[in-house]
Amino acid sequence: MGVTGPGTYEPPVELLPGRAGQLVTTSVYKRSGKSSARLGGVQTPQHILGRRSSRGERETYIIPIPKKGLSLSAPPCPAGSGDSPAMGSPLSAWPWASLGAYKYLLYGPLVWTAAQAWREQGGPPTGSWCFHLLLLLALRSLTFQLWFSYGNMLFFTRRRRVVRDGVDFQQIDAEWDWDNLVIMQTLLGAMATSSALLPSVSDLRVWDPRGWAAALLIHVAFSEPAFRCAHKALHQGPLFSEYHSKHHSSPVTQPLTAAYGTPLESLVLTLAMGAPIAGAFLAGAGSVSLVYGHIFVFDYLRCMGYSNVEVISHKTFQAFPFLRYLIYTPTYLSLHHQEKNCNFCLFMPLFDALGGTVHPKSWELQKEVDQGKNDRVPDFVFLAHVVDVVSSMHVPFAFRACSSLPWATHLVLLPLWPFALSMMVLQVLCSKTFTVSFYYLRGRFHQTWTIPRYSFQYFIPPMKKGINHQIELAILRADRMGVKVLSLAALNKNEALNGGGTLFVNKHPNLRLRVVHGNTLTAGVILNEIPGNVKEVFLTGATSKLGRAIALYLCRKRIRVLMLTLSSERFLKIQREAPAEFQQYLVQVTKYHAAKTCKTWLVGKWLSPREQRWAPPGSHFHQFVVPPVIEFRRDCTYGKLAAMRLPKDVQGLGSCEYTMERGVVHACHAGGVVHCLEGWEHHEVGAIDVDRIDVVWKAALKHGLSPP
Repeated sequence: MGVTGPGTYEPPVELLPGRAGQLVTTSVYKRSGKSSARLGGVQTPQHILGRRSSRGERETYIIPIPKKGLSLSAPPCPAGSGDSPAMGSPLSAWPWASLGAYKYLLYGPLVWTAAQAWREQGGPPTGSWCFHLLLLLALRSLTFQLWFSYGNMLFFTRRRRVVRDGVDFQQIDAEWDWDNLVIMQTLLGAMATSSALLPSVSDLRVWDPRGWAAALLIHVAFSEPAFRCAHKALHQGPLFSEYHSKHHSSPVTQPLTAAYGTPLESLVLTLAMGAPIAGAFLAGAGSVSLVYGHIFVFDYLRCMGYSNVEVISHKTFQAFPFLRYLIYTPTYLSLHHQEKNCNFCLFMPLFDALGGTVHPKSWELQKEVDQGKNDRVPDFVFLAHVVDVVSSMHVPFAFRACSSLPWATHLVLLPLWPFALSMMVLQVLCSKTFTVSFYYLRGRFHQTWTIPRYSFQYFIPPMKKGINHQIELAILRADRMGVKVLSLAALNKNEALNGGGTLFVNKHPNLRLRVVHGNTLTAGVILNEIPGNVKEVFLTGATSKLGRAIALYLCRKRIRVLMLTLSSERFLKIQREAPAEFQQYLVQVTKYHAAKTCKTWLVGKWLSPREQRWAPPGSHFHQFVVPPVIEFRRDCTYGKLAAMRLPKDVQGLGSCEYTMERGVVHACHAGGVVHCLEGWEHHEVGAIDVDRIDVVWKAALKHGLSPP
């Protein structure tokens, strides 16, 4: 995904509504400049029409624009999922859309029946279709989840991604209820198994090769051509805008996109999937393995095609050319998703070839993607580390519903704690720095890499050398790749660990990339939070890197700084750095009660509830300590960790940075972004240059970053 220019927003355009219940868009978004993710050296503009209602109910339509050439550039994602239960065309909205999470109560009768059978039999009711439907539900959900995780494991897949764009928050929100398809098919399965036409499970064979042969024959002879014809019809005129445009509104295909659509589309898929099973049962050759196997293979191939990662080697198609017509590829599917006028097949391109709708560059582009020609070197890298065991699951390749929201401990994640713990041990033993996420800003490619070490390990003396070695290897790797700026996060720039990055810069003086700790902007964020009428502040962590810079900056503004430290030597060293006329504004204190009349507390060292009691009522705690202090005082206010909101034209951002809100990053991350955007040639390591705090702050605002 290489964005070469920001998107542009055109003012809303008023359009009249169509037939009763049909909503027509009121705004247009289009991307300017070159294609942001292109293959084959050609590009295509994308025009997307979309609307979000005031109540958050979302409906989207795409009006296709004639294209020249070929593009795998992801169009901007319309805001919304189109699942509003408002009046509309039949089968265009899900009947349970208004239920929210309560839609899962629809499984209630199945669960109850299976539970009753389990109780009566004293064990798993393998003779109950309800039990098998629930087991299928679990296995299908696991299939989608595993494919989703694989597709987002950038450390495995980044070189073979078809569309280089990222999945942004708008697409994530739109596809939030992707499992509506699975719910519908489970309910339809319950209806089918309750009829007298279907034999009971106890009457079925476990395996019957005749049924597999019949299902394969029916799939090739009926499901494939029928799906292609129905799919092509859905791309015609009003059928597309009313039923299929929502599916195509997802800019980047993901395994979950395979299940995202309207009820009509889902019924077409259900018919294509169910016909072979039904035919085999009607022929008297049905079996339990056929039900499980056919549904698994169907879901597997759908997820593979939508994974946005090439998984079949181009050498396989060179050795066996006929396979090109028997199995599609993610590139093949992505071409259809972008161009919309080709590659309509279900799984077998043979039927597109017979119908003359195969895109001529399908296999050429598949080869390019498989060879890694669609990869791009990042311009900026944010080098993070894992916080703790539980929050290690807050990554894009784990659970999208978790990583797309600020981190919070969810009870549903607690059973996975043993797995997360085992992954921690594995990472310590054999893992190296890996890519976690990415986004694009002003044509620059930004990635987040993670050192496979946890916060508590940074305070274990024997592990410090190994951690520095991991950081050093990451810096050298980025330098070899051609990365321009690498920003150190949190404990990776700890003064006691590596002198805020000076260790690496001194050891490798010929680095082409610039190493940045980002603390200059962190100081700027904290200082600009302080009201202009403040005359006195209480500073803990006063002799730390940030504490020193804050104290020296504030004393120049003639603000009295009560610096909490027991070390007179370190205090005097900082005081002497201040101009002589401002040194009087720096005051050493050794106890918290010295601040009992000061209402502005700058917290750089963790405060216990007992220590917070010394603050007078109405105090505000500005924080630059990790983890943040417990909000113990109800008569006081607490600031959040220093952070900045990324500019509005950021593209492909779909995960939250730890506890930060969407689109907000830690100030040290933002400091590296500013360094990259400005093209500064110096390293930002070691002590903070107080004279550059205002320079960096103004540069951040100039580039569209803002306080959250």
